Amino acid sequence: MHDRTRPVTSSEPYPDYDVLNKWAGPSWNDKTRAVVARRLAIAPELRFFTVPEFETVSAIAARILPQPADRPEVPVAALLDSKLQEGTCDGYRVAGMPRDREAWRQGLKAIDAEAQLAYQRRFNEITEAEQDELLRRAEAGALTASEWGTIRSADFFKRRLLRDIVLAYYAHPTAWSEIGWGGPASPRGYVRLDFNERDPWEAAEAKPGAEDKAARINRHVR
Repeated sequence: MHDRTRPVTSSEPYPDYDVLNKWAGPSWNDKTRAVVARRLAIAPELRFFTVPEFETVSAIAARILPQPADRPEVPVAALLDSKLQEGTCDGYRVAGMPRDREAWRQGLKAIDAEAQLAYQRRFNEITEAEQDELLRRAEAGALTASEWGTIRSADFFKRRLLRDIVLAYYAHPTAWSEIGWGGPASPRGYVRLDFNERDPWEAAEAKPGAEDKAARINRHVR
């Protein structure tokens, strides 16, 4: 739960909102709590990625979704590791893209190879500006090292790397608090569905000059 020790700022869209305050309240049932507990229990203990792969994934995730230092970190790389180990997949893939596990291994190998070619270091060892440049080139389809094989760098960036990292991030309760989402709507659901309406168990969005009011509401959302 939040411990407010600093003034509310206009940069916080849902100040003092913590979705985990719903844990013991009427918003979640036992099944919902079990699902959330599994997400929270995912730890950075590698089951799929090798240590170098995990370092590369972590560095990439930090550039795609930089996280603030003043709240718990969403363990993006660990969430991806768990997903790949468990074999959770989309059920489809674009032409030239191997299955998810192979695509991730090959794509990470190719990105590290591109970093070595351009900067003589692995991806996690180059500067943030150099990392951003390589990722921009990957997105544009301009990376063509032999390690890519049949994978187009643009496809890997958009269909696997970007998609999987963003989905992993927003699957975590810390990200739910950031965007004011109350998690699975079970058993309560949502009643007030018209524009700009909120149920009492939903987060209040801060309005300019009224951030403290939103924070007071959010401290009591259950």
